[in-house]
Amino acid sequence: MRHDEPAYQGRPLPRPHEEVVDQGLGFDLGTLFDRRRALRFLGIGAAGVALTACGAGSTGSSPTTTSSAASSPASAAGEIPDETAGPYPGDGSNGPDVLTQSGIVRGDIRTSFGESSGTAEGVPMTLELTIADLANGGATFTGVAVYVWHCTREGGYSMYSDGIENENFLRGVQIADGAGRVTFTSIFPACYDGRWPHIHFEVYPDQASITDSSNAIATSQVALPQDACEAVYQQPGYEDSVANLQKVSLSSDNVFGDDGGASQLATVTGDVGSGYTVSLAVRVDTRTTPSAGGGPGGAPPSR
Repeated sequence: MRHDEPAYQGRPLPRPHEEVVDQGLGFDLGTLFDRRRALRFLGIGAAGVALTACGAGSTGSSPTTTSSAASSPASAAGEIPDETAGPYPGDGSNGPDVLTQSGIVRGDIRTSFGESSGTAEGVPMTLELTIADLANGGATFTGVAVYVWHCTREGGYSMYSDGIENENFLRGVQIADGAGRVTFTSIFPACYDGRWPHIHFEVYPDQASITDSSNAIATSQVALPQDACEAVYQQPGYEDSVANLQKVSLSSDNVFGDDGGASQLATVTGDVGSGYTVSLAVRVDTRTTPSAGGGPGGAPPSR
């Protein structure tokens, strides 16, 4: 390189009469790799390099917000992935609609209500979801309505499965308190053939909006940890779950498999004697467009 040639960090510029930021992709990549080596020498990891690179390149307009967790700005902040509601939502989008029934707003969902009187048996479980509002800087999402539903210890869904079509247990709505928290008293769900053990939920702007499933601002699922599942499935009534759990994993599941349920895997405390508390932080971004609802997400056998 001649001494009079324009250069940047000792490297000749491919376009000597243009700005450094306009030297082309090849030159930019070389600069990035040189920066990565320098930062590694200083003890800064790859994440720091990525952030530095993104900051240096932010000269254009902001990317368009989409419903995809992989491409939306909220994904970096941990937005809960949109997931299918499955074939048994009970929200009016696929047959029965429990959300129009008086009594659906309740904390204990083990029993049916209205004209039904059945009770779901199983290992006790308390479900705690804490909803955060990413569109408001991650503040607690007070006042949103959260609809929760899951299968029985035998793997069936009320309102749909053989023998419990007239029941509506294991379904309920709670309104988020000042901490953005909703709490449900229930039983630990089964593992049915083809799916990792899970709990469904939908988030609505408020209680008045729950009667129309299209109002949901988030639809997702909670993944249950393997160690708790293995302990529960040794208990009476969960016999089929033992073999079913052995045939599936978080990485092979058709809902959680894309990332192993990274932001959907619950924290669980307790034991089979006193029951379990299942907790998950749910981050919702109303700036993205919900994309859930397509595909069954795995159906349990009819009973």
